[in-house]
Amino acid sequence: MWCSLTYVTEEEDMISDNSSSSRPQLQPLPGGQSWLLVQDSLSDLMAGWSIWQYVVTLLLGLMAYDQVMYLRRKGSIAGPRFKIPFVGPFIQALDPKWEGYLAQWASGPLSCVAIFHKFVVLASDRDIAHKVFKSPSYAEPCIVPIAKDVMGHNAWVFLQGKAHAEYRRGLTPLFTNRALATYLPVQERVLNDYFDKFIAASAANKGKPMAFMSLFREINCAISCRTFFGDYISQDAVKRIADDFYLATAALELVNVPLSTYVPYTKTWLGIRTARAVNAEFSRCAAMCKANMKTGAQPTCIVDHWVLHMMASDEYRAKIAAGETDVEKPSNLIREFSNQEISSTLFTFLFASQDASSSAACWLFQTLAQRPDVLDKLRAENLAARDGDRHRPFDLDMIESKLPYTNAVVKELLRHRPPVIFVPYLATKDFPVTPTYTVPKGAMVIPSCYPALHDPEVYPNPEVFDPDRWITGDAESHTKNWLVFGAGPHDCLARRYVPLTMAGMIGKASLELDWVHHPTPDSEKIRVFATLFPMDGVQLVFTKRP
Repeated sequence: MWCSLTYVTEEEDMISDNSSSSRPQLQPLPGGQSWLLVQDSLSDLMAGWSIWQYVVTLLLGLMAYDQVMYLRRKGSIAGPRFKIPFVGPFIQALDPKWEGYLAQWASGPLSCVAIFHKFVVLASDRDIAHKVFKSPSYAEPCIVPIAKDVMGHNAWVFLQGKAHAEYRRGLTPLFTNRALATYLPVQERVLNDYFDKFIAASAANKGKPMAFMSLFREINCAISCRTFFGDYISQDAVKRIADDFYLATAALELVNVPLSTYVPYTKTWLGIRTARAVNAEFSRCAAMCKANMKTGAQPTCIVDHWVLHMMASDEYRAKIAAGETDVEKPSNLIREFSNQEISSTLFTFLFASQDASSSAACWLFQTLAQRPDVLDKLRAENLAARDGDRHRPFDLDMIESKLPYTNAVVKELLRHRPPVIFVPYLATKDFPVTPTYTVPKGAMVIPSCYPALHDPEVYPNPEVFDPDRWITGDAESHTKNWLVFGAGPHDCLARRYVPLTMAGMIGKASLELDWVHHPTPDSEKIRVFATLFPMDGVQLVFTKRP
């Protein structure tokens, strides 16, 4: 049939002059084809079509295009052989299963999925992950596509180059030993308050096991907010943020329903409103801090230190502008950051810490309840570090110098149940991640942390919780596999702060609390909600240690 439509036959060469005058003479294209004849024939064929025939043909054409583009982007890497038309595995993405992630990572060093228009490449190979982390000219952090709407398009984590370096230069001194030491007393106060709440919650439940995940989220939110803003933020605000912040996290799904940001009470709509409320509270706290530090107050929280650096920098520039020459340059010369910029930055800190720290707390208390041998050693070490006084507050020197086993427990927990399993990036240009595969521009490329932390060649018996691997084993030497805090120019600023906070929490808890875990069939099953949580919410009972 197609031959009769596309090739000029001998009969057609004998068309009469009269006929020729009614339309232009056709000239065969290379191969003897005449596209004008094709168009005419198709026009004749489609002349009697109904609207439904047009619609079906259009849909089939779009489906074919969608499939061809998916296969073209996929190339030779692992992934579904065919894409579900238009939507891909969207339903599965709404409720991701841990087993699905494990299968995806096991399918190859690079694998892919496509959901709606978004093409996603997952890198399970450690070296490829490092390449993505360390290639800012090819990829930028994006978390998920909706993240900029929730966290702000100008949030520092999304900046690149000089703008990002400017923020990072101003923030890095907030995590020095001197600064960290000032945050610990306020954290001790938070722990005192919430340990009492743990005991009271179990007593109110008549000693029966209950899910403590929500209280672990609240205690970590309180620790973060107090570390950020000290007493500038009220307890009511802390409680409100702890209760609502999960809405911001829930909005950050890998793929959202298009235009859902404009539909009331959808996840994205609620997430954006929550983020705005938190930012408003943080801006108010930043203004209070600036006013307080001008009175000569001593720093007790992150924002105090940050504002002091701004004040010292402003004073230095004013003296230079006045013509003074013998002026000592501040160690951290930075610009003035607005209240909104401070708020936005600390909001990203809260986002980075809230779910990750809550996940770590859940697994830490559950795991130690299941491993009394580990808990006994940790408890003895913490008591000895306090010279037998279990109520003695912890300090930076104690945590870093006198608690090697406690730190090993924390490090092993972060390896065994990493709070960050991957970090999404966006390819800003075609990105040749291997000699044989290039991530197309506009695709998400996601370096995964979990496979490197569970590599049996580096960590023997990786599914076993074994703190001694960090003391008597060689785990400490495999720094390239330690991707808990990412790598490259956007690695986590709090890579020291987080283990210190966790060590302080669990060390104090071991001396002041007893807790029992009541396993359920879902205790070891993993729920994926931004990070990893026990499926049953951590069924515990707390009592005061005699």
